[in-house]
Amino acid sequence: MCQLLGMNCNVPTDICFSFTGFQARGGLTDHHRDGWGIAFFEGRGVRLFLDPQPSASSPVAELVRNYPIRSLNVIAHIRKATQGDIGLENTHPFQRELWGRYWIFAHNGNLKDYAPTLDGRFLPVGSTDSERAFCDILQTLAARHPEGAPGPERLKEELRELAVRISRHGEFNFLLSDGETLFAHCSSRLAYIVRQAPFALAHLSDQDVSVDFTELTTPHDRVAVIATQPLTDNERWTIIPPGTLLGFHNGAPGSNGPVRTLPHGEPC
Repeated sequence: MCQLLGMNCNVPTDICFSFTGFQARGGLTDHHRDGWGIAFFEGRGVRLFLDPQPSASSPVAELVRNYPIRSLNVIAHIRKATQGDIGLENTHPFQRELWGRYWIFAHNGNLKDYAPTLDGRFLPVGSTDSERAFCDILQTLAARHPEGAPGPERLKEELRELAVRISRHGEFNFLLSDGETLFAHCSSRLAYIVRQAPFALAHLSDQDVSVDFTELTTPHDRVAVIATQPLTDNERWTIIPPGTLLGFHNGAPGSNGPVRTLPHGEPC
């Protein structure tokens, strides 16, 4: 199983702390050694880093971990290959343009007997089921709304519908963003935490690293972090139930279904 990491905030924020724990899962504390990537939205642009090497030993990952890039929306992925060779073209996240905006997508799972008919506007470069799903989603949205993006609630409902359809082929946990909203779909395993005042000390599960967020934030900051498994061992994370699509905006989630909280220390 691959690992997903996302961040959505109400003010530009760096992801260095969370990425420090996440990076270790790519070959140090877990077996996801088949590449990694991370995308930062900056205004209308995207800063994208990809590397087919394990994140735990990647010089590019070290650069990202120590480079405080501030963003409202971030998506990261470490890969355990199920379909497609290990290579840069098969490394998540994937990037495309739709309605004059960049879209970023990363997937965790395995889609079997999944061969959508693609009309040519969005085509995979690599050979993963994940990139095919991304192209399928964008092609469907573009065909339904040739004049431009629908409203946020309509967009969320159509993404939920597409997630249900594609999930019939297998596990389809994903993160997707256009730089405005970060959508998170749970097919089997995904969790999140919202950090806001009063802030506290957080300690990583995969590295002996702590941060006191009271020293780094203002009372008005709000940051949502989404991950396949909780990244800290002293905070209360929330499990996203299978079949749920959340749309994170300004550091807060919306939901099409109930969620249950994860007690301190309980594995997701």
